[in-house]
Amino acid sequence: MLKTLGSQIKEFKKSSILTPVFMLLEVVMETMIPLMMASIIDKGIQVEGGNIRHICIMGAFMTVAAGIGLFAGIMGGKYGANASAGLARNLRKAMYENIQQFSFANIDKYSTAGLITRLTTDVTNVQNAYQMILRMCTRAPASLICAMVMAFVINAKLATIYLIAVILLGTVLMLIIRGATKHFTVGFKKYDSLNGSVQENVSAIRVVKAYVREEYETEKFTRESGTVADIFSKAECVLAFNAPAMQFTVYACILGISWLGAKMIVGSELTTGELMSLLTYCMNILMSLMMLSMVFVMVSMSVASGKRIAEVINETSDLQNPKEPVYEVENGSIEFQNVDFSYQDKGGDAVLKNINLSIHSGETIGIIGGTGSAKTSLVNLISRLYDVQKGAVLVGGRDVREYDMEALRNQVSVVLQKNTLFSGTILENLRWGNKEATQEECEHACRLACADEFIEKMPQKYNTYIEQGGSNVSGGQRQRLCIARALLKKPKILILDDSTSAVDMATDAKIRKAFAEEIPDTTKLIIAQRVSSVQNSDRILVMNEGEIAGFGTHEELLKHNEIYREVYESQTKGSGDFDEGKGEA
Repeated sequence: MLKTLGSQIKEFKKSSILTPVFMLLEVVMETMIPLMMASIIDKGIQVEGGNIRHICIMGAFMTVAAGIGLFAGIMGGKYGANASAGLARNLRKAMYENIQQFSFANIDKYSTAGLITRLTTDVTNVQNAYQMILRMCTRAPASLICAMVMAFVINAKLATIYLIAVILLGTVLMLIIRGATKHFTVGFKKYDSLNGSVQENVSAIRVVKAYVREEYETEKFTRESGTVADIFSKAECVLAFNAPAMQFTVYACILGISWLGAKMIVGSELTTGELMSLLTYCMNILMSLMMLSMVFVMVSMSVASGKRIAEVINETSDLQNPKEPVYEVENGSIEFQNVDFSYQDKGGDAVLKNINLSIHSGETIGIIGGTGSAKTSLVNLISRLYDVQKGAVLVGGRDVREYDMEALRNQVSVVLQKNTLFSGTILENLRWGNKEATQEECEHACRLACADEFIEKMPQKYNTYIEQGGSNVSGGQRQRLCIARALLKKPKILILDDSTSAVDMATDAKIRKAFAEEIPDTTKLIIAQRVSSVQNSDRILVMNEGEIAGFGTHEELLKHNEIYREVYESQTKGSGDFDEGKGEA
């Protein structure tokens, strides 16, 4: 973990070095001031008739030392803030960049809310801890050591009180920190659950309101936030012993030194100035311990956060490019050879079993099957979003594992079941498919997807702003914009994963007709629940429980495939869908 986090300091090494340097300089100046004060008292004030010249000289030195200490403190704060903020920036960048490289299998390991917590709360904890380490972890030990040494130089007998106090207080603080750390570790995990609840509720607020579930969601949030509050309250209750322990030690030391010091002054074993210095060093030592305790508390909080951050940064994608990748996809032909696939590499139930399939370049293939029949899993293997456990998937005559993944995915456009648009104009969203696309190319793609019909009616047309998630357009409009975006890639393979479910049948027919006429060389895979959406395809694939239940033309399947025939009849007579037939998975 430390190696991973340390590697992100990068260009902020200078600030990370200068911060403790300035902190040490500040400590040296603070250590010198009590000695000068003792000198003023003993040699300037208590001498017979006083020594104004000595007082002025020492006063001038004290002023210079205080000024240098103030400057060092300011510069230490400046460089410490720069280093810690820079580390936080680099950690977020490293995590975000690595997340972009994750395969779907890697993404499945982490919840969205968990990743957001790591990018925000966890990084902030590490940032605060790093700043305290650079400043307090340098200043406090140095101040403690310097003050302790000077106290022993002045009077070893009285300084022993400090040493005993430091050992006792250090032991108490370690017990307190140990007790608090276990609560913080559990608490940060609960943050993931809380953030997940908030994200789910806000993103689905329309559904919540439609089903009048506000009270239920409020109770759920209250319960989860209460759990987080309880855990952190327990941690804070443990930490609450820190202040009383510190105050007890401070007051005990002051009383002990004052009582013994007064007796020693009477016995001429100690001067008044030396006693003043010892009391000042007493405060320096104990304040240093207090600062160290704060550092340890912050570090104990950040250790759990640091481990979670390092976990994401060190996560390696399950999918890697071959050593000598192929960058050119010859055509859109697809072949599955004895493919088995499961979402768990070891011990998981097979989602796809013994899939053998051959699709010619330019064909239009309909894919139909009940919920859970692995239609989406099948097409995910084509663009290598997952790797098969057995067999091979070939695109353009080559195993997909031989291709450069970016080159392969640029030739396979996928319009997913969940249509996602991003904040920005319609043109900006379309150019996700091709950032260099001209206005004319965007308009042409929209005509093919029948999206131009509603875009032209908007006041700003292609410059209309899309809200986050596409909340200001309908489901059917989102689907058509996503299809147009996919077409702008000019792919060799186009996969429509139930992506016309929200459009009417007439528009669906127009889109299919446009595909047939405008992109005849593109292999088209259309996943649908409606038989009408796929019956004009060159061939239709019937999936059932992860296996191929039938593959042929509409007419062939009607004659020879009982599942397809029953679904077709149920839909044409009763307006049902695939899941209402006997082929339900």
